[in-house]
Amino acid sequence: MDDKKYSDLKLGERGAIVSIIAYICLSALKLFVGTISNSEALRADGLNNATDILASVAVLIGLRLSQKPADKDHPYGHWKAEMVASLIASFIMMVVGIQVLVGAATSIFKGVSQTPDLIAAWTGIFSAFVMYFVYRFNKKLSLKIKSQSVMAAAKDNLSDALVSIGTAVGIIGSQFNLPWMDPLTATVVGLIICKTAWEVFRGASHQLTDGFDEELLNQYKETISQVEEVKEIKDIKARSYGNNVVVDIVIAVDSSLDFNSAHDISSTVENKLMDNHEIYTVHAHVEPYVKS
Repeated sequence: MDDKKYSDLKLGERGAIVSIIAYICLSALKLFVGTISNSEALRADGLNNATDILASVAVLIGLRLSQKPADKDHPYGHWKAEMVASLIASFIMMVVGIQVLVGAATSIFKGVSQTPDLIAAWTGIFSAFVMYFVYRFNKKLSLKIKSQSVMAAAKDNLSDALVSIGTAVGIIGSQFNLPWMDPLTATVVGLIICKTAWEVFRGASHQLTDGFDEELLNQYKETISQVEEVKEIKDIKARSYGNNVVVDIVIAVDSSLDFNSAHDISSTVENKLMDNHEIYTVHAHVEPYVKS
């Protein structure tokens, strides 16, 4: 199983690399066109893509570190490395998002004297198409390898496509004697950057602090209850190591059973959970059932 997990992480690197290449090209294009066309919104979008480069690099580093096998200092492996990288990326994104908001607010209060050239809008539309195809690629890849970090990257790709569309709309609106729409759109872009940063931070911190989806725990309980010999589920906990779920359960069985029979029941529960829910490891502890 470990070989499959490691090969999936290796495959996930492709998504990060594709994102990095796309973001480098688009951020350079947007910053250049935004500068020559006097578009605050397009420059903000370019800065957004620049932060996405850092975020994608962080994901790539995390994926590579996660492939390191368990060692003396990390007996459970390095699976959480990609979550640490995502956490760092969220901080970077938030800082840039705030910078974009400050710049846009300054432009609004100072007043906008120039209307951006229409080439800025076409650049935004082109960028939206590019990022949509990158999103489709990463989404398909994330579903194939069941990678949360690659799926997060895909969602970021989609948000970038939407941001670029919004940027184009704002620039086009400014052509109709509404120049304030450009910095206003930059404000929206800044808010989207901050929102994305918060979502990345919340997801990464939730995993790093061993938070887990309660609905999934309920599904695990239903699966365990299908084993007739299990009289009671006394406790169940789960945590994630990267994309790998580890479950600890305490079950009660008939107290008259011998040790081997009780062990067989625990093995049945473990295998059933791993097969039905693709759980990485299950640790089942057996206790005698006592009627209350």
